[in-house]
Amino acid sequence: MEEFSQIESLREHLAGLRCMGESIAFVPTMGNLHEGHLELVKEAKRNAAVVVVSIYVNPAQFGEGEDFDNYPRTMQQDREKLENIDTSILFVPSDGEMYPAGDRSPATTVEVAGISEQLCGRSRPGHFAGVATVVTKLLNIVQPDVALFGQKDYQQLLVIRQLVADLNLPVEVIGVPTFREDDGLAMSSRNGYLDAEERERAPEIYRTLQWAGDQLEAGREDYPVIELEAIEKLRQAGFLVDYFSILDSGLHSVKNGSKNLTVLAAAKMGATRLIDNLPLNLR
Repeated sequence: MEEFSQIESLREHLAGLRCMGESIAFVPTMGNLHEGHLELVKEAKRNAAVVVVSIYVNPAQFGEGEDFDNYPRTMQQDREKLENIDTSILFVPSDGEMYPAGDRSPATTVEVAGISEQLCGRSRPGHFAGVATVVTKLLNIVQPDVALFGQKDYQQLLVIRQLVADLNLPVEVIGVPTFREDDGLAMSSRNGYLDAEERERAPEIYRTLQWAGDQLEAGREDYPVIELEAIEKLRQAGFLVDYFSILDSGLHSVKNGSKNLTVLAAAKMGATRLIDNLPLNLR
């Protein structure tokens, strides 16, 4: 595995690979890699000859009082995991490389209206602008043929797909299904914040999504009532609920006859904010 920390040297290396006809896949991460990340890399290897993984904890997507300073940084373990699955290239830029002006809010930012303001965007203002900006920068740096993102962060995935379409970026965005622990909890770097008792209760977020999915598949269409019942289930399990929403696959309100739905939830277990979702095709 080759490692780069500077944009220019990475670009020069990738330009040489392109001249040799190599296809390039890209997996952007914030590190603290788990099996879900590694599944993204394995899927990337099935889509291209060269796989670039970036590790960068992006300050612009963390709000005031969020966990930027405490976000787990495990670079040596991450390197070993990526080497063990034969990753081609690791890109580990510094803040100064990504934001040369030294500002979390650069003069030029990318914002995706209509998707970013709802759900997680309501409780984390500015978060998706930070995500969209850094992803645009990374896609311009790497210029991959395909880029892979986990479907656990479903709203983020839609934001990225929209910016790629609107900015005419020549990259195919692939969403990879959520990778879960044996008890159903979606894998996340933030799961490590949970203590033993919280970790035992945390899978209830997925079980509640499944319960809502069962209600919808049984023909119920009283979506607000299902949402309220689900919120109460999560509260009984010890969650502080941010939202539980039933929307169509584009994150719009469900209209009569809509068959492609997504059930989404965000809730805190103790101090740890967990998100998850369940896609449904009612056909």
